[in-house]
Amino acid sequence: MSSRTFRRKFRLTNVRILSQVFFFGAFIFFCWATWTSRLKGYPVSRILEMDPLVMITTMLSTGYVYRYLGWGLLVIALTLLFGRVFCNWICPYGTLHQFVGWLFNVNTTKENFDRNRYKPIYFLKYGILTVFLVMAAMGSLQIGLLDPICLMYRSVATVFSPAIDMGVDATGNAIAATGAEAFWLDQLKFAPGVPRRVFVGSFWIGMFILALVGANVFIPRFFCRVLCPLGALLGAISRFSLFRINRDVHKCTDCDLCLTRCEGAADPQSLVRMSECFSCMNCIDDCPEDALSFGIKGLDTKQVVANPEFGRRKLVFSGVIGALGYPFFRNDGTNTNETFSSDLIRPPGSVEEDEFLERCIKCDQCINVCPTNVLQPATFAEGGFESLWTPVMNFNISHCQLKCTLCSEVCPTGAIRKITVEEKLGKGEFEEAGPIVLGTAFFDRGRCLPHAMEIPCVVCEEVCPVSPKAIQTKDEEVKDVTGNIVLLNKPFMVPDLCIGCGICEAECPVKDDRAVYVTAVGESRSQERQLLLKNRFDTES
Repeated sequence: MSSRTFRRKFRLTNVRILSQVFFFGAFIFFCWATWTSRLKGYPVSRILEMDPLVMITTMLSTGYVYRYLGWGLLVIALTLLFGRVFCNWICPYGTLHQFVGWLFNVNTTKENFDRNRYKPIYFLKYGILTVFLVMAAMGSLQIGLLDPICLMYRSVATVFSPAIDMGVDATGNAIAATGAEAFWLDQLKFAPGVPRRVFVGSFWIGMFILALVGANVFIPRFFCRVLCPLGALLGAISRFSLFRINRDVHKCTDCDLCLTRCEGAADPQSLVRMSECFSCMNCIDDCPEDALSFGIKGLDTKQVVANPEFGRRKLVFSGVIGALGYPFFRNDGTNTNETFSSDLIRPPGSVEEDEFLERCIKCDQCINVCPTNVLQPATFAEGGFESLWTPVMNFNISHCQLKCTLCSEVCPTGAIRKITVEEKLGKGEFEEAGPIVLGTAFFDRGRCLPHAMEIPCVVCEEVCPVSPKAIQTKDEEVKDVTGNIVLLNKPFMVPDLCIGCGICEAECPVKDDRAVYVTAVGESRSQERQLLLKNRFDTES
């Protein structure tokens, strides 16, 4: 059997497609298991933990590798062996871009030749990588804005999963369904009284990914070739790869057919650019002369361009931008321990704010797993640009369940450290430390029905889950507008007992601007944000 006949029967691209389908399917399954809170021990954050850019930048910002982020070494090892195979064999975001590019490719073969040649703008991703690495080293972790795995998780969690919430009506009740539809509604846990999932700012997150994916119409694999910082990191490493595309100049007839489907614009018809090659194997299958092969790199280095085209001036310029970016983001004065937004209420188990910003990669896995939908991606209003798309509590939407710690189980970087229910509630061995406090509730007496309008209402006291209750009432008899004597239970807050779960705010019947609201003051993760000098219920006092 000739080599050409063997290639026709065993196309490498078919093997790659199977790999892409497998990893994309695994990604969707992990998102589904996270979204429906059916974790069951599945490694739902494993693809994030395999991201070497997450590993390296969190190591730069914190000084150590957290938990399972060492999986990123596996991808680095694969890159040292086979080049940027992660980009076109594993990465779900890369698979999405390739599919969209294939779907909308209506160009002629000659047009594809021009579209798939290397262009100078492709150096931009190396500049973006440098900016992110410098900022991470200074303590500001911003890779989540453009890291492909973080982008994919965030988009699925806040844009695509709510779009599937078509099994409930506007009031939150399940729509009657039969057959397959009823089965899927049951799998997605839609039940009467469960509100439709909504996310603040999901429109802009959706528009962001739509613009990036839509750019494939103009430049194939636009994000991967131009912007992707993870691809830039792997491209810089791939110069040392053991295997690569080899071109036999004696067989090559300069037909340029290898450019027809080149995913990385690696110029396989000329000097192969190792840092741009995705090892997609399309060029090997398209070559009619068997001039291209994938194997151990030869001794003739003249056949390749090993280094990325990123000169020293560009490197220095990118480093300066990264160094300036850190103080620009921090100087908004809304997201540090000393000065903070009252709306910046983090999930239970979050580390103190400065350290949180050194760890959070904006993947929104915690937002995806939250069963009550209280966790939302932060906007500019809560914490400025640096905190954009990090998780915050929005008690106008819902509340934090008392015995739920799911967000701490899926966080891949330790921004939300893993906690138990006992630690969250301050039970057992954690009794001396007390419960984890997210914030403190306050009353706006000008809007509270009993205080401002002498209308009986005890909703906040009834729903307060702690014992003894943090919201208590004072009885007062008043004469209503009809002249009858009415007993009013006027609520007041006992801050020593409040844990900031937000159920009082979520259930307050004054819906437009709640009469009771929770702020971050008094949270247990920070000594600078304390409300009381001393807990009056402390047994030692």
